[in-house]
Amino acid sequence: MLNLDTHILVFALAGKLTAKEKRLLSREPWGISAIVLWEVVKLTQLGRIEMDLDDPEVLRTLSATHVWPITLDICRAITRLDFRSDPADELIAATSMVHDVPLMTRDRRIRKSKLVPFA
Repeated sequence: MLNLDTHILVFALAGKLTAKEKRLLSREPWGISAIVLWEVVKLTQLGRIEMDLDDPEVLRTLSATHVWPITLDICRAITRLDFRSDPADELIAATSMVHDVPLMTRDRRIRKSKLVPFA
């Protein structure tokens, strides 16, 4: 299983992945932190991304994606991160650490981490 950050999920739904990202995502089931759902809705609401949240394909994809809840263990893991970012990114990275699942992200700040497992 892979843990997708918000932008990777958005790029996947929009068909804007790199060839390497497509290969990785085609081989593994998808998972996301619960905060990713909130971010997608908020970014859509604010007009920062265009996404039809009622589109049957979007709903099918999101329904088939595993969602990890935000737990005390994940929140505690944030204190061990070796980078600082916005709270959503920290929750997403900590989710990968707690569940030992590779994170897919393009975020340079997160990718510098020596603690977060990456795809």
